[in-house]
Amino acid sequence: MKALIETIVTSLVDHPQDIVVTETEEDTKIVYHLTVNADDVGKVIGKNGRIAKAIRTVVYAAKTDAEKRIYLDIM
Repeated sequence: MKALIETIVTSLVDHPQDIVVTETEEDTKIVYHLTVNADDVGKVIGKNGRIAKAIRTVVYAAKTDAEKRIYLDIM
């Protein structure tokens, strides 16, 4: 899942070397924290959050473990 997030975001940003995806797993959920360069935050979020919502939709659709919910946190 981390590779999927990195692949999607790499094509959007100007500083792909600054992309960091960390995973936190809890009992009922898995949270992915996406951190990008400060100059690229607007490109990842998009106007009115449209790009962020689209990224989340793809990640949620690609989940493999039906028992745990997936969350994507963009910082």
